[in-house]
Amino acid sequence: MQGGSARVTRFLKYIGANVRRRRLRLGLTQEALAEAANLDVRFLQRVERGTTNVGVAAVVALADVLEVAPGLLFRKATLPEAKPGRPRKSRSRT
Repeated sequence: MQGGSARVTRFLKYIGANVRRRRLRLGLTQEALAEAANLDVRFLQRVERGTTNVGVAAVVALADVLEVAPGLLFRKATLPEAKPGRPRKSRSRT
């Protein structure tokens, strides 16, 4: 079942990329999405990275909050590699 494992990994990445893209388009934070979908924020972070298995209930909950059909989260998608750490704060020049 080696090939199946690679296929599962690929779909987990698709789900994560689609969740993140839609969340950002709606202007939601990870915390807001997790709370609205009744999920733990750490779980959502792993979903967006494509590093955790996502059950049907979680897919449906995320799709409902993101206002998309659950099947859309499985579409082929990629995101640029995320940079670890927090974004830099801009310095105000006064």
